[in-house]
Amino acid sequence: MLLTLEDAQLMDKKDSLHRFRDEFYLKPNSIYMDGNSLGLLSKRAERTLLESLNDWKEHGIDGWTTGRHPWFFLSEKLGEMLAPLVGAQANEVIVTGSTTVNLHQLVATFYKPEGTRTKILADELTFPSDIYALQSQLRIHGFDPETHLVRVKSRDGRFLEEEDIINAMTDEIALIILPTVLYRSGQILDMKRLTAEANQRGILIGFDGCHSIGAIPHSFSEWGVDFAYWCNYKHLNGGPGSVGGLFVNSKHFGTAPGLAGWFGSKKEKQFDMEHALTPADSAGAYQIGTPHVLSLAPLLGALEIFTDAGIENIRVKSLKINQFLMDLLEQEVANMGFMIGNPVEDFRRGGHVSLEHKEAARICKALKENGIIPDFRAPNIIRLAPVALYTSYTEVWEVVQILKKIMTEKQYEKFKNEREVVA
Repeated sequence: MLLTLEDAQLMDKKDSLHRFRDEFYLKPNSIYMDGNSLGLLSKRAERTLLESLNDWKEHGIDGWTTGRHPWFFLSEKLGEMLAPLVGAQANEVIVTGSTTVNLHQLVATFYKPEGTRTKILADELTFPSDIYALQSQLRIHGFDPETHLVRVKSRDGRFLEEEDIINAMTDEIALIILPTVLYRSGQILDMKRLTAEANQRGILIGFDGCHSIGAIPHSFSEWGVDFAYWCNYKHLNGGPGSVGGLFVNSKHFGTAPGLAGWFGSKKEKQFDMEHALTPADSAGAYQIGTPHVLSLAPLLGALEIFTDAGIENIRVKSLKINQFLMDLLEQEVANMGFMIGNPVEDFRRGGHVSLEHKEAARICKALKENGIIPDFRAPNIIRLAPVALYTSYTEVWEVVQILKKIMTEKQYEKFKNEREVVA
């Protein structure tokens, strides 16, 4: 059946999350399709940032323990707010550091090569920063990353097969680091199955949740995941440079942090200024330094929206609106050299559509010229992310019509087929 603009408008009328669009600053004459790279500013995030600025203005150093949002407990408060989104107990989550810093912390803590188990298992499609960190940690331990970092191969350059990952869980593997969702193709890995297989073999397993937190539900505690880490500026809309998050399963509480710092102390002991660290008996133990308060503050308001909307509701709309986008692409531009490069099954598909084309970089530039904000990933991927909280079905309809016009009129030909400095 032919999809129409009227179909999109009707879906907007029936959308229970449509009201949250008014919570965000949406630029006139522009359609934002890059929320999987950087989420938009919400009015609540702006409010809590300004409240924290006012705490500084009004209280000075006393803002650590007084004011609207006392800074000394802010990371723990945000961890409690984030816990339902990752399926964890409140004390298993802390907001601290950045994605790569937290990965370094977690590998330094849980990578303990012994006997034949000396290697780290990852995959060849993961985000490069994770690989850099793992290579660095292996060198620190005196191992050659060429031999001790095992990267599972992709069969097609897009997806990973869980069977291939499981087959690589040999008695040489000490630690496994995998993405929850592949950043190019949007494939969701079967975290529950992979965790069970790792646990059966006595291998610790951790996940990079950057492209899934805030887009899909998780059950890290229930699945037995050992640890996880993520950024909060994509689907969670915490702002550029937003402080990251990490999860540590409570079964590991008491494991000394590999990278110790004073903010990992028990709160009541931190200002004793003793040279013997007394780590917190929670995920807070894996903090290192003083939190970046003004980069934490917007997340307070951003997470309020997730509490109100509900992650299950967000997932339902995300699947529906992304399916609408894929159906429109098939209907309008399938014969123009495009290919859907993400999984089509709901259970394997994350929060964005991965559209492949040999002219992807210049098509992205043409889209931006037409008021559409996409995302390019080398070598040939246009990532389009309709975000459940602020993207409308009507906007998705308009995006595909503009893309069709760009291709029909060959507007992209005036641009070079190469990425900008920031893709």
